Amino acid sequence: MVNYSTSEENHIKAIFHLQTHSGNVSTNELARELRTKPASVTDMMKKLRDKKLLHYQPYQGFRLSTEGKKVALGIVRRHRLWEYFLAEKLKFSWEEVHAVAEELEHVSSRKLIDKLDEYLGFPRFDPHGDPIPDTEGRIRYNPQICITALELNLPAQICHVSDQSKELLELLEHKQLRIGTKVEVKKKFDFDQSLELRIKTATKQTASVMISVQLAQNIFVKHV
Repeated sequence: MVNYSTSEENHIKAIFHLQTHSGNVSTNELARELRTKPASVTDMMKKLRDKKLLHYQPYQGFRLSTEGKKVALGIVRRHRLWEYFLAEKLKFSWEEVHAVAEELEHVSSRKLIDKLDEYLGFPRFDPHGDPIPDTEGRIRYNPQICITALELNLPAQICHVSDQSKELLELLEHKQLRIGTKVEVKKKFDFDQSLELRIKTATKQTASVMISVQLAQNIFVKHV
């Protein structure tokens, strides 16, 4: 197995996430994502192109090649398995796991990661509800909708959070909104599009929670 530097892996993973939403990725877009200079990105793109990990033409953007996507999925798999391990076994809070997993994802031993997957019981989703690629790089998605589109009084369960910043996750934790929380939308307010939710807390109690539309747009649910 070919080993790549931490910097190369960070670029590959960032391109993978960006191209999912925007197709070809620009130098400036990737520089903003990685908080680096466009000139540094350009140099790295040439290196990754020479390693046949991406298709790159100056001023036309770039996309991962088939091999580049395979490498990216391996990095994503390691990251999300470590997040699951940290949350489920070491009891890190979900706003803490991302930063630690950013370091652990660069441990590239295939045997270690496969053993970790087996030890954890082959989880399908990380603590934020993101799907974990299997050993072949396959990703299985569950049907989900944004909570803003959920009909009133329809039972659902939180299954994904799109913004995984520490600030947003702290707010969700404060409001007792976690992956797996049972939820119903009781009212949608026309004035500011805020939502009144009825939830079942971790202690099985029923509670009423108000959330802004800004927060709601990051919460995805599945029907139950």
